[in-house]
Amino acid sequence: MDQRVKPAPHEIRRARTDNPKARERDLAAQLGISEAELVAAHCGDGVVRVEPRVNDLLTGLEAVGEVMALTRNESAVHEKIGVYDKVVTGNHNAMVLGENIDLRIFPKVWAHGFAVEKRDGEEIRRSLQFFDAAGEAVHKVHLRPASSLYAYQKLVAALASSNQEPTIDISGPIPDDESEAEATTANLDDLRDRWSRLTDVHQFFGMLKTLKLSRRQAVRMVGTDYAWLLDNDAVRAMFHHASEGEMPIMCFVGNRGCIQIHSGPVRSIKPMGPWINVLDETFHLHLRTDHIHEVWAVRKPTKDGHVTSLEVYAADGEMIIQFFGKRHEGESERDDWRFLAENLPRIPNPTAA
Repeated sequence: MDQRVKPAPHEIRRARTDNPKARERDLAAQLGISEAELVAAHCGDGVVRVEPRVNDLLTGLEAVGEVMALTRNESAVHEKIGVYDKVVTGNHNAMVLGENIDLRIFPKVWAHGFAVEKRDGEEIRRSLQFFDAAGEAVHKVHLRPASSLYAYQKLVAALASSNQEPTIDISGPIPDDESEAEATTANLDDLRDRWSRLTDVHQFFGMLKTLKLSRRQAVRMVGTDYAWLLDNDAVRAMFHHASEGEMPIMCFVGNRGCIQIHSGPVRSIKPMGPWINVLDETFHLHLRTDHIHEVWAVRKPTKDGHVTSLEVYAADGEMIIQFFGKRHEGESERDDWRFLAENLPRIPNPTAA
């Protein structure tokens, strides 16, 4: 455990002033604090602490109009421009099912929230930023020129916390439900039997929980008829072919508190150093290819025939990003996506570990 004394709020603000172009996430890491602590230090100075009442937030955001939704993890940043509409509230799970902004949210993970105003020359950039108990960002909403400032300010006022202190309590890293730390005693035959009887991709997580397997442990164990290992460059190849063929795909990026989904074509693919960037009109993606440890093609049975995903993992077993061919419930998988997934370069599967 790092026992260094954390900087006081005034020291954090000074560091921000001294490093105006540094990204919040990077500056926080340099200071040995979480990103949430960095933001909290500015309460009363362009920042208002807000309650992370997810259902009230989602129902209030529709009136704000066009915004940019951002969800990220350590290795991928997913940005969508659109409106928060078709909201489904819930205490355990909430959803936004709009045409552009498509989210699966786990409200209990959302621990801290802030409304942030940041001056950029003559412009003021406004955003709502939410973090988990460890201070890791789970979701951000950035206003755009077309956003309703009145509706935004009304929402901030409704969510404003009575506590505007420039410090917050941060817990340690949150244990992962899919941790690979514990050895599994799952039986291969049981796994394959349960896998073969799936009728919906949403049953997959329940199967893993029952068998006490992480997702990566399951795909490593199950056998090459259901999951096969691809070359790490398969993601670049997939983007190239999907863009060239104008193939609509689904792209999922998530963390413990939120999963954000793009459904549609990807057109402007721009590699830059270790990053693959998608720079389309309403969808931006930034993916660190040097963080890719394994890429799996995974085949799951459904009542509409099997569907194939590409699942990209980091060295610690966490999923970075996941891809499907675009489809709706009740539709069979796209032939062009299936052909692409089944013909990306393979490498021999490792032994289950």
